Amino acid sequence: MLDPQAQALLQLMKDRGVPELNALPVLQARDFYLVRKALTQPDPLPTSVCKDHRLPFGAVREYRPLGVAAHHVLPALTYYHGGGWVIGNIETHDVLCRQLCDASGCAVFSVDYRLAPEHPFPAAYDDALLAFQWVVDNAARLHIDPFRVAVGGDSAGGNLAAAVCLGTRDSSQPPAFQLLIYPATLMYPDTPSYHANGQGYLLTAAAMHWFMDHYLPTATDRHDWRASPLKAPSHARLPPALVLTAGFDPLRDEGLLYADAMAAAGVATEYICFERQIHGFITMGRVLRESHAAVGVCAEALKRYLK
Repeated sequence: MLDPQAQALLQLMKDRGVPELNALPVLQARDFYLVRKALTQPDPLPTSVCKDHRLPFGAVREYRPLGVAAHHVLPALTYYHGGGWVIGNIETHDVLCRQLCDASGCAVFSVDYRLAPEHPFPAAYDDALLAFQWVVDNAARLHIDPFRVAVGGDSAGGNLAAAVCLGTRDSSQPPAFQLLIYPATLMYPDTPSYHANGQGYLLTAAAMHWFMDHYLPTATDRHDWRASPLKAPSHARLPPALVLTAGFDPLRDEGLLYADAMAAAGVATEYICFERQIHGFITMGRVLRESHAAVGVCAEALKRYLK
């Protein structure tokens, strides 16, 4: 059964004639996404540090929890925001990053990677990889432990986090953990959830095609494991993972398929589905109570794997 709070939110959006993002020009969709997010997110939590660092592609925003000395060495999470590789930024996910920072005790580094269509695939992946490497390489001055740096993200950000783990698998310092929140793992999927949940539950199949069409300029790109992590030749030797999905999300099944692929390859993998929820629910704590439970699950996993 759909969560009554999620159902009420969807009905309110329908009654008010809220447009689908794919019905808008890209720049307008980005502005609207930021406004819409603000209406459903909780108030931002305070942190001891909220500081932007400049990288060649854009900004990485650093958060450190309250009550922690500036010189204290912390584990860290490199976080990639959702938004279909087309919309979203560090502002749309500021509240979630603050929540994860506060609840986990980790430093969080939120990545403002380049967006399509101005910067199509593989620009977002390249930026995600560079940001993770920057965090590790600058661990000493950032007062974090380079051997306890996780990657994570929601939706398109979960896709990037999964791809970064694949891309760094044979490096000297791969991520210590991956937090994949309703990740996109298969471009142009044909799964039961994609058909059953592709209309009426906020994220639609049409919107996903809009995002993917902007991100992937050629048909061959969709088969590249950097875009479709599920298509990687192997999922062995990856960092431990938590994959979190939502029951009424078109992306539910590809998240489960990815968790199963990693588990079958011997990766320590946890899978949790919030059966009553819709795509994007973890950022909607102002209107969806289960959002807070999901944040708590993610934070506990970070504490457990980065201890």
